[in-house]
Amino acid sequence: MKSTTRIQITAAVCIAMLAAASVHARQIAPVRSAAELAPPVAGMAMTKEYVQMVGRMAYVWGWPLVNAQSRRAALARVPMPGLRGGVIPVAPVGHAAMLTDYVKPEETFITCPNQDVVYGGAMMALDKDAIVMQVPDFGERYWLYGMYDGRSDEFAAIGKQYGTRPGFYLVVGPHWRGTLPAGFQGLVRSSTEMAFAVPRIFKDDTAADSAAIQPALREVMFYPLSEFTGRMQSTDWSTLPTFPAPPAAPGEIKWVRPEAFAEQLPAAMKVVPPMPGEEALYAWIESVFEAAARDPALKQALNEAFAGAEKDILEPLLHWRYNGIAAGNGWNSPKNNARWGSDYLARTAVAKSSMYQNRPEETKYLFRDEDANGAPLHGNHSYAITFAKGQLPPVKGFWSLTLYNQYHLFEPNALAHYSLGTKNKSLLYNADGSLTLYAGAASPGADKESNWLPAPNGVFSLFLRGYWPGPAMLDGSWVPPTVVRLNPSN
Repeated sequence: MKSTTRIQITAAVCIAMLAAASVHARQIAPVRSAAELAPPVAGMAMTKEYVQMVGRMAYVWGWPLVNAQSRRAALARVPMPGLRGGVIPVAPVGHAAMLTDYVKPEETFITCPNQDVVYGGAMMALDKDAIVMQVPDFGERYWLYGMYDGRSDEFAAIGKQYGTRPGFYLVVGPHWRGTLPAGFQGLVRSSTEMAFAVPRIFKDDTAADSAAIQPALREVMFYPLSEFTGRMQSTDWSTLPTFPAPPAAPGEIKWVRPEAFAEQLPAAMKVVPPMPGEEALYAWIESVFEAAARDPALKQALNEAFAGAEKDILEPLLHWRYNGIAAGNGWNSPKNNARWGSDYLARTAVAKSSMYQNRPEETKYLFRDEDANGAPLHGNHSYAITFAKGQLPPVKGFWSLTLYNQYHLFEPNALAHYSLGTKNKSLLYNADGSLTLYAGAASPGADKESNWLPAPNGVFSLFLRGYWPGPAMLDGSWVPPTVVRLNPSN
C-alpha cells in the first residue's frame, strides 16, 4: 500500500515538473501580417548618420511618387484646356487636352517624347470625381491610352491591341462603390486617387494623314461624370489657348527638388497607400521624417542626404548603361516597366529618364548611349544602324528609332527629323533589302538624308520603340542591330 502511494506521489511530481517545463517553453506566435508588426517608437534617438542613410534610401524609393504628384500640381494649374508654353497639352484636374500633331521639338516638360504619335494628357483626382473617358472609333489606326496610378504603374488595358470598343468608360478610384451607369462600355479602377491618362494616337508623317486623324482626335476627351450626357462630346483642339511656361533651363523641368523633398514625399505618401508588404517601409520612412521635423539639425542632415542622392544616384540614371538590362548588341531594355512591384531601382531609373513608359506587351523599349566599341555616341562622328532584310523590329503596331540630346530631349534640326520608322514613307532601302539609318551631326550625303537622324554637336543617345511587339521582340530572340561608327579615325 505504501509502495503504491509512493508511486502515485512520484508520478504527480513528474507531471507537475513536465507542466512547469511546458510553461517555460511556451511558443510565442510568429507575426503573420504587416498589421502585427511593431512600428518604430516615436521619439527614438537618431544619429545624423542614421537619418542620412534612411534619407538616401527614401529619396531613391520615393522619387517617382513625388515626380507624379508634382506634375499633376504644375500641369493642372490652368483655368481651361490649353498648351503650356505652346507645346504641351495641359488641363484642369479631371479634364483632358490633346495635341493635333507631333509634339514640337522645343518641348522640355517630359523626357524621351516621340514623334510617332499625337499625345494628350488628363490628370485626375479620383477621390473627388469619377471620370468619363471617351474612346472614339479610330478604325484601323493604332492607338493606346496609357492609364497610370500614383506609382507610375498602368492600371488598365485600353487600346487597339486589346480590341477596346469605341464608347464611354468610367475611371474610378480605389474606394468608389457606385454602380456603373447605363451607356458605359466598362469601368477601370485606379489603385490610387491620383491617376494620369496619356492617349497616344499613331499617325504617319504625311499631310494627308494629319488631316485624316483630326475627327477622331476631337473626340478624345475626359471629364467628370456629372458632365456626362450620353452623347460623344468633341473639342477642336487646334484652338487651344497658350499658357506661359516657366523659364527654360537645360534638361527636363525639375519636378523633384531635394530641398523640398522632406515635405513633398510625406504628402505623396498620404495619397499613395502602401502596396502589400510596404507598410513597414512607410513606417520606417515616416519615423525619420518626423524626427527631422522636430530637430533642425536632423532636418539639415536629411536635406543633405537628398542632395547627395540626387547627384550620386539619380543623375547617373540618365545614362542608359545604368538603366534596364542588357538586350544584345549594346542595347539595354527595362523589364518591369509600368508594373514595377518592388523593382524600385528600375521604377526610379525610368521616372528619371523617361517617365510613364508602357507595359512591355504594349511597347518594347531599347536604348543606348554608346557605340559598338563602348565609346559615347557623339555628333562629331557618323554612325550606321543597319536592319538586315526581314529583320525590322517585329511589331503589330509600329516601330521607330529616335535620337535625343544629352538631356533625353529633341535637338532642333533643319530637316525636322527626330525619329525614323514605320511613319516615314520616304525611307530608302539598300539593294539587298536591308535598311540603314544614319546618325551624326554631319549629313551622310544628299542621297541618304531621308534616312538620317541629325545629332547635336555633343553626346546623344538612341531610343528604339516597338509598339505592340511580337513574341520575338518580347522574348529577346530578335536582337536589335549594332551601332557602327563610320569614321573611326576621327
